[in-house]
Amino acid sequence: MDKEKKEKEEGRSERLEVPPINDLRMELAREEARYEFRKALLNIAGILAVVAAIAALVMTRVLILLQVNGNSMAPALEDAEIVILHQTKEVEPGDIIGFYYGGKILLKRVVGSAGDEIDMDEDGNIYVNGVILDEPYVSEKKQGKYDQEFPYRVPENMVFVLGDNRAVSLDSRVKSIGCVEDGQIVGKAVFRAWPFGRIGRLRY
Repeated sequence: MDKEKKEKEEGRSERLEVPPINDLRMELAREEARYEFRKALLNIAGILAVVAAIAALVMTRVLILLQVNGNSMAPALEDAEIVILHQTKEVEPGDIIGFYYGGKILLKRVVGSAGDEIDMDEDGNIYVNGVILDEPYVSEKKQGKYDQEFPYRVPENMVFVLGDNRAVSLDSRVKSIGCVEDGQIVGKAVFRAWPFGRIGRLRY
């Protein structure tokens, strides 16, 4: 009798113990949480891939990153800064534009449009249609290097451009550069992307 009782007790000890229902619920909740986390990661990865694709498309079709070369646009734009150009042909006086010249993209400021009469006095003041141009972006007015005859009438489908740093800039005052044709225009500088301390929208 004792032997039979002992065998029954040993048999019970070898049976699989069923964990409490609360433990099962907790384990199920953990598995569901892991599944939801993996699902969320896949969704985020998919969204990032779409955003990256859109950004690449925008950057190649609408926006252009351009590094400033030289100080002809100082103090508005300094050497080695990085700006973003919005590709457009619709520019107006006051805009900083990028345009093709000699296989490079130059950055200058539009001061006159087709039909405008541009003049410059000995102090470097610029006149548009007889009115002196207010230029808060110019730190020091200079005649700089020029061989253009003033007053000068801007031809059709062109704009007259100047660098803000008049002492060193080569621009529409020089006949070899002259006015910028519509077909040369790449776009309008709208945002400074670098350096970190000067990141922000370019205001005119």
